[in-house]
Amino acid sequence: MTENEVMSDLRMPNHVWIELHADDSHARDVIVEMEDGVMYTAVFVTLPYLERQMELTREFCKQVADSAPSLFAALDTPHIVVADLARENIEDTIDNLIAMGTFTSVFTQVTEDESDTTTTTTNGNGRRATQEVAAVVLSDVLVVEE
Repeated sequence: MTENEVMSDLRMPNHVWIELHADDSHARDVIVEMEDGVMYTAVFVTLPYLERQMELTREFCKQVADSAPSLFAALDTPHIVVADLARENIEDTIDNLIAMGTFTSVFTQVTEDESDTTTTTTNGNGRRATQEVAAVVLSDVLVVEE
C-alpha cells in the first residue's frame, strides 16, 4: 500500500461505542462510526480472554470422539488483543490502526459506504447484511461505557 493509498483511507472516528459485558471483564465489543457515517466493529480482548478460550476448546475436545485435547483458540470474528480494556487504550489502539493504514483490515464494516461499489456480503436486497444488525445493537442492545 502506497502512502497515497493510506492517506486516502484516513477517516477520523466520530463516535466510539464500547459494550460492557457484565459477565466478562476481558472482552468488549467496539463499534466505531467514522466522520463519513460508515460504521465498523471489532472485539477487543485481553490475554486472559484468549487463555480462557483455549481452555474451553481443550475441555470441549475432551468430549469429542477422535479428538486430542489441546490448547487452541479459533476466532471467527476480528479480535484485537490489548493489554487492558480501558477506554483510553481502546481509543489509542483505534487511532494507531488508522495511522498505520490497517484499521479496515481488522475491523468489519457494518454499514454501507456509498462510495464503495464492491459490497459482497448482502442480505439479498443489495444492502450490507450487517448494517441491520448494527442498527439493532446500537438502539436496543448496547450498554455503553461512560
